[in-house]
Amino acid sequence: MRVAVLGLWIAIIVVALLPLLRRGAAPAQPRIASDELVKDPVCGTYVVRSRAVRRPAAEGARYFCSAECAGRFAG
Repeated sequence: MRVAVLGLWIAIIVVALLPLLRRGAAPAQPRIASDELVKDPVCGTYVVRSRAVRRPAAEGARYFCSAECAGRFAG
């Protein structure tokens, strides 16, 4: 009988603390817009923007698959 009462108290405590534990959980990370694909103007390869080589230009940033392609574009 004592074990049943103890189990009931433990269950009540767990149910009462569960919402508090859920509130402390870290929120899901939003998807980053920089993971879009961009096209290299030299070789035509599509590259993930966050991994692309970025070079500023008068009309906006240019994205390249490698430093070699960025150098070919400039030269």
